[in-house]
Amino acid sequence: MKGTAKKQFLATIILVFVLQAFMLVYIFTSFYSSSEQDIKNLSESNTKSQATMIDNYLSKGSDVLWFAAESVDHMLGKGISSADLREYLVVTSARMKQQYDDNFTGIYGLLNGTYLDGAGWVPPNDFDPRTRDWYTEGKAAAGRMVMTHPYVDAQTGQIIISFTQLLSDGESVLSLDIVLDEVQKITEEMTMGDIGYGFIVDDTGLVIAHYDKNEIGKNYLDNTDMAGVVRAAKNNPGGSFPINIKGREATVFTEPIQGDWNVVIITDNDLLYRRVRTQLLVGIVVSLLIFAVIVFFCIFSLKKIARAEAREQESLHQLQSINMNIIRSLATTIDAKDRYTSGHSQRVADYSVRIAKKLGKSEDEQRVIFYAGLLHDVGKIRVSADVLNKPGRLTEEEFDQIRVHPASGYHILKDVNDDEDVGYGAKYHHERYDGTGYPNGLEGDSIPEVARIIAVADAYDAMASNRSYRKLLPQDVIREEIIRGKGSQFDPKVADAMIEIIDDDREYDLCQNDDDVKNILVIDDDKMVLSSVALIMEDIEYFRIMGAYNREEALEALKPGHISLIMLDLKMPDVDGFSLFTEIRETYDIPVIMMTGDKSEETVRKIRELGIDDYLTKPLNPAVTRETVHGILYRCDVE
Repeated sequence: MKGTAKKQFLATIILVFVLQAFMLVYIFTSFYSSSEQDIKNLSESNTKSQATMIDNYLSKGSDVLWFAAESVDHMLGKGISSADLREYLVVTSARMKQQYDDNFTGIYGLLNGTYLDGAGWVPPNDFDPRTRDWYTEGKAAAGRMVMTHPYVDAQTGQIIISFTQLLSDGESVLSLDIVLDEVQKITEEMTMGDIGYGFIVDDTGLVIAHYDKNEIGKNYLDNTDMAGVVRAAKNNPGGSFPINIKGREATVFTEPIQGDWNVVIITDNDLLYRRVRTQLLVGIVVSLLIFAVIVFFCIFSLKKIARAEAREQESLHQLQSINMNIIRSLATTIDAKDRYTSGHSQRVADYSVRIAKKLGKSEDEQRVIFYAGLLHDVGKIRVSADVLNKPGRLTEEEFDQIRVHPASGYHILKDVNDDEDVGYGAKYHHERYDGTGYPNGLEGDSIPEVARIIAVADAYDAMASNRSYRKLLPQDVIREEIIRGKGSQFDPKVADAMIEIIDDDREYDLCQNDDDVKNILVIDDDKMVLSSVALIMEDIEYFRIMGAYNREEALEALKPGHISLIMLDLKMPDVDGFSLFTEIRETYDIPVIMMTGDKSEETVRKIRELGIDDYLTKPLNPAVTRETVHGILYRCDVE
């Protein structure tokens, strides 16, 4: 980038950044402050609405008592008998519970010196109504209806209040008890959209109702954390005020009801203003995105940088395309076709990368070498499976088929990527350093380096893997073979790198370590299915078929941890296949093939949704079954 262009670019970036910073400051100061006030106003309105609901509920009780008191006063003036008065109270109490609320437990009182109870309660012999709060407070009010101090019922644990009123004779007092269950229900809903909690407290600090029922009946003036809230609520009736509770900033919204009570809602400020802060964050992010877009177009205007980025992006996309669309499927197909070399392509790719690291190759070079190693045998697609899997000695004609697979692989791969090394790895990995290899008899450094690396990795894996005619060779024997091949079969530098790798591998981990055996657990209540799978797989010596006929046997078979694949029946008498799959996946990360004769859309969709690896339709097709099992067990690990 030239000096003038760089200065212009930097000046533009700085100017845009300053403008963005000014915008963010404006958003923070204006939007946040106004939104904060709006939230407070809305919260205060909500608190007042809740208080009004409770006030209206309590007022309904006072209205009921007032009407009853007027009627009883009139009846007393006419000299109605105590029996008739009791009957009136009983009828009125029943009608009141039916028409208004079950929490209005009944009307009672001391009338003409006799205690009468509309709820049917019979007092003990030593009961003296004149000592009760409802009587003393009612008489002291001199005809004005009053609400007694709340109390906790000793038997039920419920909070109860009484409305009480002195009648015109100056001695008779009529009262109504209300259980505050409805008030509690209203209080439990005072959450401000789940960002706070509410309670009701009287002037003595008694908790009358609370979002948490366990708090009912406590005295908050005795609580260190809540005493300040209660006192502040009494001193600030109606409105809101900030407070710190247990080290967290909070806002308290309060509203008085029935004179001496206060509705209190406490909200955590982090939750209360979360939406505003989220909106503010969105504004900041949008501003930064705008800034990023502007920067992008400034960079885009510099053609050289833009072209370089485009080339890098194109190369990246090409590599990703190989990775995602070709390499996995081709490499898996290669090993699936040749049953005697399962996992060979993956191991050759891994060994090739190890050699490349020893030779000091860059990460990009290592990636290309990895792909080339993974695909070096892709030409075997053109070779007959009968030839590849023939257990005995090949005829000359059959060996000619093997000799052409490098050329076939090259022509398959040459148009896949601009980097020719991927195709060269396939074409020349059977060339020998002394010029006696095939297909072209190249010699020395005329053999592309990627092919010289793969040749050593390929030979190493052939010796460090099991074959139909022998087991893998001891590590020291392989080492000697590679030393013997230096300068004749192998590039000496590549061979030396492989020898270093062998010397570092003291535990001989770099070998075919899958023990040649894959244990396949067939879970099906039909023994014929197990026999069918065993018959289909009988000619594949590295598959061992095991059976389980129910859920219990299946879970027991999984415990040793040596199962490589599960073939699971969808419908069994004791368990549904989907349920058993879910149970298995909670403990084991083992691939599962579902077996079912159910081809419905719902079943197929559920198989996909649960992430089941594959499914087979009953009756099992032998070719499809073998290919599905092999494909799952020998997937190439391409990154």
